Amino acid sequence: MTKKVKSLAEQALFASAIFILFLLLFESRIVVPAWVQSIGRMHPLFLHFPIVILLLAMAMELFRFNAANSTNEFYRDFLTNLLLVGLLSAGITVIMGLFLSKEDGYSGQVLQWHKWTGVLVFYLSCFIYWSRTKSWYKAPLAKSTAILTVFLLVGAGHYGAVLTHGDDFISGPIMKQTEAEPVALDQAMVYKDVIKPIFEQKCVSCHNPEKLKGQLSMATEEALLKGGKSGKLFKPGDPKASLLLQRIHLSEEDKKHMPPKGKTQLTTDEMTLLALWVKGRPDFNEKVIDLPPSDSLRQLASARFKSADPVQEIYQFAVADEETVQKLNNDYRTIAPLAKGSPALAVNLYNQSTYSAEKLQELSDIKSQIVSLNLNKLPVKDADLKTISQFENLQRLDLNFTDVTGQNLKELAKLPHLKSLTLSGTKVTYAHLQNQIRDFKSLQTVALWETKLTPSEIQQLQKAHKNITFIAGFKDDGSNPLTLNPPEIKNPSMVFDQSLALALHHPIKGVQIRYTTDGTEPDSIHSPVFNNKTVLTDRTTIKAKAYKDGWYGSSVATFDFFKSAYKPDSIILLQPLNRVHQADGPKSFFDRKLGTFNANSPAWANNWTGVRNNDMVVVSEFKKPITASSVALRIMIEEATGIFPPATVEVWGGTSPDQMKLLSTVKPKMPAKGDEHSLTNVTCTFKPQTVACLKVVAKPCTLPEWHGGKGKPGLVLVDEMFIN
Repeated sequence: MTKKVKSLAEQALFASAIFILFLLLFESRIVVPAWVQSIGRMHPLFLHFPIVILLLAMAMELFRFNAANSTNEFYRDFLTNLLLVGLLSAGITVIMGLFLSKEDGYSGQVLQWHKWTGVLVFYLSCFIYWSRTKSWYKAPLAKSTAILTVFLLVGAGHYGAVLTHGDDFISGPIMKQTEAEPVALDQAMVYKDVIKPIFEQKCVSCHNPEKLKGQLSMATEEALLKGGKSGKLFKPGDPKASLLLQRIHLSEEDKKHMPPKGKTQLTTDEMTLLALWVKGRPDFNEKVIDLPPSDSLRQLASARFKSADPVQEIYQFAVADEETVQKLNNDYRTIAPLAKGSPALAVNLYNQSTYSAEKLQELSDIKSQIVSLNLNKLPVKDADLKTISQFENLQRLDLNFTDVTGQNLKELAKLPHLKSLTLSGTKVTYAHLQNQIRDFKSLQTVALWETKLTPSEIQQLQKAHKNITFIAGFKDDGSNPLTLNPPEIKNPSMVFDQSLALALHHPIKGVQIRYTTDGTEPDSIHSPVFNNKTVLTDRTTIKAKAYKDGWYGSSVATFDFFKSAYKPDSIILLQPLNRVHQADGPKSFFDRKLGTFNANSPAWANNWTGVRNNDMVVVSEFKKPITASSVALRIMIEEATGIFPPATVEVWGGTSPDQMKLLSTVKPKMPAKGDEHSLTNVTCTFKPQTVACLKVVAKPCTLPEWHGGKGKPGLVLVDEMFIN
C-alpha cells in the first residue's frame, strides 16, 4: 500500500471512528430515511469481510513480537495493511448495523449485546492500530488485546446469529439428538405440542422479544393474543378474517407473505393445522384427545404422536439389504427405518423436476419393506399407481397435490394393509371415490381437503363407509379471494353535541368503503363511497362494508351515533345504584362512553349503571338555562338474564329542583319470551321547554310470570343519557 493510499485510508478510519461516536451519542434523536435503510440492510452481507480479516490480523498480532517476525519487514508491513483494511471494513459494518438497528423490529438485550460487542471490536482494533508503533506497546499488551478482540469478535458474531436465526441456531443439531421421547397421544396438548412447534420453527426467529418484526412477538401465549402493529394475529372461529392465515396464504413474491421469501416455508399440513386451530377457537390448555374423534384437527395432529400403547407393531418381512438401501438414497429420495431396529422403511421423494415413474420402479428391490411412501407435490400420474400397488406392505401413502385424478384408485385397493391415504389438492371426485373406495380392505383415513368434493359429498361418503374417516380440513384451494375485515371507526366517541365528521377506516390500503345512513345494507355499486366529507348532525346508524378488487367484500359493520346537545353542569342521584352496576356514578350518564354486551369487556363493567330494587332518579342542573325537547336513555335489554326496560320513564323540568313539572312519560315496550338481546333508546319527547333543571325517573318493571318473576323486579341498565 503506497504512503498516499495509506494516509487516505487512515483519514477515513479516523472519520469513521468520529461518525460512529456521533451515532452512538445521538442515537435516540436520529431518524433514518428510507434510502439510508437500504444501506443498513447491507450489514449482514458486508460483515463477513471484517470478521475474516480481523481474525487473521489478530492472529498475526499475537506473534508479531516473536524474534523471527519482529525484524521481518514484509511481516510488519503486511500486518499493518491487513489491520487497516480490516478496520475500515469493520467501521463500515458498524455504521450499517447502527442504521439497521433503527428499523422497526429490532430491540431487546440481544441487540444491545450485539451492538456494543461490535463497537468494542472496532474501537479496540483502532487502539491496537494507533498504538502498535508506540514504545510502550510491548508483547504482553499486544497478546492480551489481540486475544480480547478475538473473544469480542466471536461474541458479536454469536449475538448477531441469535438475532437472525434464534438462540438455538448453533446448538440446534445437538439438541435434536438429545430430544426427549415423543409425547404420547393421550398427553399431547393442541397448542404446546402441535401449534407452538410450528411457530418456533417458522416464525419466532423474527417475532420474539429481541427482534419484534411488525411489533409482533410469537414467543408466548400472551404475545400471540396481543398481536402486533397490524392488529390481532387471529380472529377466533374465522380463519379467513385472521391476519395470520391471510399472510401465510399470500403469494411468496408478496412482501407481506410470511414467512418471508428465503426463509423455510410452512408445509401444507402446517398451514392446515393453523387454520383448523383458529377455526376451532384457540384454547391453550386443550388436549388433542379432548377434541371430538371426527375433528379434522385431532386427526391431523394425532399422526404426530406416538400411541399410548407401548406395544410396537411386529412385521413379518425381513430386513432390507443395507447396501441396497444406501444405494437408493440420494439427493431426491430418502429411505430410513420407521423406528430403530425395525425392518419397516419410510420413503420420501423430493424435487418435481427430477421425478419420473422410473424413480418408483427403482424401489422394487425393497418393495416388501416399504410401509410409508411420501410423494407430496410431485407430478405422480394415475399410471404410477400400478407400480405403487406392488409395495405389498404399504400402510401410509401421501399423494397430496399430485397429478392423480382418482380414475385409477382401484390399483391401490390391491394393497391389503393400506390404512392412510391422502389425496388433498388432487383432481379426485366424488364419483371416483364412490365407485372404488369400497374395494379397500384396511383403509382407515382419507384426507380430502382442497379437492372438488363438497362438504355434503364428503358427508355422504362418511355415512356410507363408517369404518373410514374422511378428513375435509380447512377448505381453501387458494383460488378463492380472502374476505376483507369490516371497516373500523376512528371517532373517539359515538356521542357528539352539535355535529361530527364521520371517520371510517380500513387497515388494508386501497380498500373502498361504502356506507348507508338509512338502515339498508350497503352494496358495491349504488351505495355512496366514504370520502371523509360526511358530517352527522343527528342520531344516525351507519352501516358500512369494505370492497377491493381480488377480495370478497367484508361483512357489514354497524355504528350507532348519538347526538346529545347539552351536558349538565351538575348531576345528582337521589336513590342508590345497584351494588354490582355502579360504573362511575352520576358522571356515567354524560361521559360519552357507551357500554357493550360483552361481559368480558371493560365497557361492560365500567359503563353500565343499574337499579333493581328502587327507581333510578337522576337530577341534572344547568348554570345557564337550556331549551330542550327530548331526553333519551340508552338501555340494555336481555330477556334471558332478566335485564328489562323500565316500566315507565318520566322527565320532569323546571327552573330549580323545587319547581319542576312533569314534561313527558313513556312506557317502553316489554320484550317477549325468547327475544334477542338489544341496545336501544327510550326517548321522551315534549314541547320545547326552557329549563335549568331536569329530573329523569326510570322505574323498574315487574318480571312476567313466564320469567319466574312472581313479583320480582327486572334489572334496569343505563349507560348514557342524551338531552336535545
